[in-house]
Amino acid sequence: MARYIFITGGVVSSLGKGLMAASLAALLQARGYRVRIRKFDPYLNVDPGTMSPHQHGEVYVTDDGAETDLDLGHYERFTGVASRQSDNVTSGRIYKTIIERERRGDYLGATVQVIPHVTDAIKAFAQDETEDLDFVLCEIGGTVGDIESLPFIEAIRQLRNDLGRGQTVSIHVTLVPYISAAGELKTKPTQHSVRELAALGVQPDVLVCRSERELPASDRAKIAQFCNVPTAAVIPALDAKSIYAVPTQYHREGLDLEVLRAFGIDPGAAPDLERWERIVRRLENPEGEVTIGVVGKYMGVPDAYKSLHEALVHGGIANQVKVNIRWLDAELFERDAEEVTSKLEPMHGILVPGGFGERGSEGKIASVRFARERGVPFFGICLGMQMACVDAARDQGLENASTTEFGPTDEPVVGMITEWMTSEGIQKREAGGDLGGTMRLGAYPAKLGGNSVVASIYGSDEISERHRHRYEVNTHYKPLLEKNGLVFSGMSPDGTLPEIVERPDHPWFVGVQFHPELKSKPFDPHPLFASFIQAAVKQSRLV
Repeated sequence: MARYIFITGGVVSSLGKGLMAASLAALLQARGYRVRIRKFDPYLNVDPGTMSPHQHGEVYVTDDGAETDLDLGHYERFTGVASRQSDNVTSGRIYKTIIERERRGDYLGATVQVIPHVTDAIKAFAQDETEDLDFVLCEIGGTVGDIESLPFIEAIRQLRNDLGRGQTVSIHVTLVPYISAAGELKTKPTQHSVRELAALGVQPDVLVCRSERELPASDRAKIAQFCNVPTAAVIPALDAKSIYAVPTQYHREGLDLEVLRAFGIDPGAAPDLERWERIVRRLENPEGEVTIGVVGKYMGVPDAYKSLHEALVHGGIANQVKVNIRWLDAELFERDAEEVTSKLEPMHGILVPGGFGERGSEGKIASVRFARERGVPFFGICLGMQMACVDAARDQGLENASTTEFGPTDEPVVGMITEWMTSEGIQKREAGGDLGGTMRLGAYPAKLGGNSVVASIYGSDEISERHRHRYEVNTHYKPLLEKNGLVFSGMSPDGTLPEIVERPDHPWFVGVQFHPELKSKPFDPHPLFASFIQAAVKQSRLV
């Protein structure tokens, strides 16, 4: 029977609960346990698919087509365990499920209430698909004290009683701020946060205390005394140089030991953390460095391209080089043509990522053109690939080439995909329909040209990658684009949907319709990112 670890946060948001959960799971995994991590989000959106990156950061997509919270990216990158639809649930999805059941009459005339119906649904999600697992880590989004999270905290309280205290552990992540005017750390916010959680019926077993300064033994003892936990269960959490140093840092502070002790489990031998130590060594001792220009539209939001950032870092790990990422606003390139040259000339590689909407599109096309004409390694992802095709069409004389995503056009090089084949049959979409959950989502296979650049990179002519898009390159324009030197080297198995384009006569020019960054891991870098950074290293030696 699986044991449950419930993770809550207090004082303020953005304390790194997701990273802590991922690190703890990695530590338990290194001890030989089978783990899975889940995220419970209190907001009323059914999923984050329609939320702006400016508010919520990136949308992480699973193999089975779920649009989920970005923390699931951390979970996968740290454990290698593929997330599923059942690993991220929101209040919106809970309420939607309950209301649909009520409309069907499933409750047999009963009054539908938060307790027991909402809390029962939360508990059912927590326990779904947990066979053959040793630990299930459940991260509760938001901050204790928020109205939105109360049903989730109540569900935790009930589950701890339902399963028995030996089957559950509660971890509370809090802040111990440093007040410079007083010259000391303050433990009172943590005390109040734990008291708030305890008042809701959940007594934490382990406290993870985020702080900018070392947490003295006296402060740890004080927190332990007032919060009713052992001193050893007060775990300091200082900022790390890299997120990939966090698992070993938490191990040194005893996090995994205290969690196992709280379960009454003998910790046994120390975990094997060699692969994490090796990753950190590579990050701290690079043999060179490259600079990659990412030309996008959400430059003011670091989390908007979280998986992309990490995948570039992984490419650096694979080549043992430091990757300097320059986030470049595509709109700036539209207002000033000279800006394109001045900003992109120092780059050893140019990447145009996915996105939605017309804003910044001409700047992205200008970036593609610069990379194509100057021989700079280019990587286009989703919309980036589409803009590469529009650039090729315009270079062939179709000045009005564009995508129907931006409005009516005489030359729709990119158009809305209206139907595609899945394992469940043909999926169909129409313009003007619902936005949420209606894209081509999740893992789909593709076939690669046998002598193509990408086939040699993958070492295979068959791949499976994750998608999130509504628009596809129009194969009607394929002959014209191929005249420009753009080769369609990857197609859907039925040959109808373009998946990859490349320029064999270019040092490195690849555009993909899918999102390879979603499958990259520090201990298993995605081959496209590893190859792109390798090409950037060669470029750096030429300039």
